[in-house]
Amino acid sequence: MPDLENRVLEEIEFLDTKYNVGIHNLLAYVKHLKGQNEKSLESLKEAEDLIQRDHANQSDMRSLVTWGNYAWVCYHLGRQFAEAQTYLDKVESTCEKLASPFRYRMECPEMDCEEGWALLKCGKKNYERAKACFEKALEADPENAEFSTGYAIITYRLDGFNTSTLHPLRQAVRLNPEDAYIKVLFALKLQDVGQEAEGEKYIEEALTNISSQTYVFRYAAKFYRRKGSLDKALQLLKTALQATPTSAFLHHQMGLCYRNQMIQIKKAAKWQPRGQDRENVDRMIRLAIFHFEFAVEQKPSFDIAYIHLASMYSEVGNHRKAEDIYQKLLCTKPVEEETLQKIHFHYGQFQEFQKKSEVDAIKHYLKAIKIEKASYIRDKSINSLEKLALRKLGRNASDLEGLSLLAFVYKSKGKMNEALEFYEQALRLSADFQDSVGHDP
Repeated sequence: MPDLENRVLEEIEFLDTKYNVGIHNLLAYVKHLKGQNEKSLESLKEAEDLIQRDHANQSDMRSLVTWGNYAWVCYHLGRQFAEAQTYLDKVESTCEKLASPFRYRMECPEMDCEEGWALLKCGKKNYERAKACFEKALEADPENAEFSTGYAIITYRLDGFNTSTLHPLRQAVRLNPEDAYIKVLFALKLQDVGQEAEGEKYIEEALTNISSQTYVFRYAAKFYRRKGSLDKALQLLKTALQATPTSAFLHHQMGLCYRNQMIQIKKAAKWQPRGQDRENVDRMIRLAIFHFEFAVEQKPSFDIAYIHLASMYSEVGNHRKAEDIYQKLLCTKPVEEETLQKIHFHYGQFQEFQKKSEVDAIKHYLKAIKIEKASYIRDKSINSLEKLALRKLGRNASDLEGLSLLAFVYKSKGKMNEALEFYEQALRLSADFQDSVGHDP
């Protein structure tokens, strides 16, 4: 709840958008959940004022959600039912006027869009539902700038490195040429698909715009970090932190920059840093740990920040702390399949390289691969398992587990002929072993 409230307040203060009615309704809900019903009414008044300012020609329809929320809060304040009933009557008369077949509900693209924005803000587990809402709205009005923006943002968050999100983002930029926030998301997507030079043009455009600067700095910093321009990324992040010092996102990005600087120093020292290099590596690790710790304190559900924190503790040899973090993550069982893949993969790496346990590494690589969602991390898990299997067979060409694992690897890669070949070898070896046991005097 504190993280949601922080993100909502940040959006209200720092994101310049024409689509801000829903966020005030969401803040009203947060205030209500905290028992601050009078403050909740203030947020609803803000939403109502925005509707009159930005949607005067649709004010009745656009006010339906806000009126429903007014009725709810008034009821919970223990006021006379007449006050709650007044707002319910407004909803009912508007539904009747707009020929809705329902007494207190309106089915229209604007309502779908409103629901989409709320779901978008309330966690990853709601993203698929949010996407469906924006899709439904766009079916009714494909050229609507607000629907297009919502759909572009949700597809960007859902689809990782998938090129299919390029079109929705390009469309949103076309319909919202002044929206700097959507430009930086488009730039990051272009970078994802190998079009970094074009992406940087959009980043530069967005940085010259004073609109939504705090958000632009966040994502521009992410772009430059991935490009390898770490000093530029850190400069942008530090500027953004002045405005939003408790942002979990910003602290996580800071941690990643320091982690990458540590890797750069180690690589330049051929992985054997000494003297000043060693001191700089240690300083970068301390800074990374500080920012990752801060991020997870602010947002306890920030799984990837926990994974990065565990990797930093591994880096300094604090295996106990790293183990505690992995156990915590494994117990929470994240909703997202890809997040669970990441946990198992990184824990497998920890077991293989820090704990020197091939058995536990294999167990967790297998768990990551058996989550069949296609992803970069699943591919890395397959490759790590393949290397382990080959290492086992290098030590003993008749290693039954090594043969079985290699067969599984080829099956996971879709190479069925190779998989069958290794399964058959494993079966013959197993039969020979059973034979020799059966004839043992």
